[in-house]
Amino acid sequence: QVQLVESGGGLVQPGGSLRLSCLSSGRFYAMGWHRQVPGKRRELVATITVGGTINTADSVKGRFTISRDNAKNTVYLQMNSLKPEDTAVYYCNVWDAASDKGYWGQGTQVTVSS
Repeated sequence: QVQLVESGGGLVQPGGSLRLSCLSSGRFYAMGWHRQVPGKRRELVATITVGGTINTADSVKGRFTISRDNAKNTVYLQMNSLKPEDTAVYYCNVWDAASDKGYWGQGTQVTVSS
């Protein structure tokens, strides 16, 4: 059973920074982050493959950086210059290329407010 353990969410003032971490129980081809606001669809934030190919949403480019440590089966999301509109539940997700299946974490709340 795939387990994803997220950490690092919380309350931060506008302009501040947070780093999210997601520890996976296994190694997956792609790892990433999505976010969701109540009443809206879940949206991509950023993904990274085991080889380091990165896809980042335009809304966070230049402010958020995704990285992974393959030895630790962990993906990170460094979030800088946070804005109130970044407030959301952030979900870690992984994709297994062999089975073509994706898995989601439970989510961690990020709130940007003064």
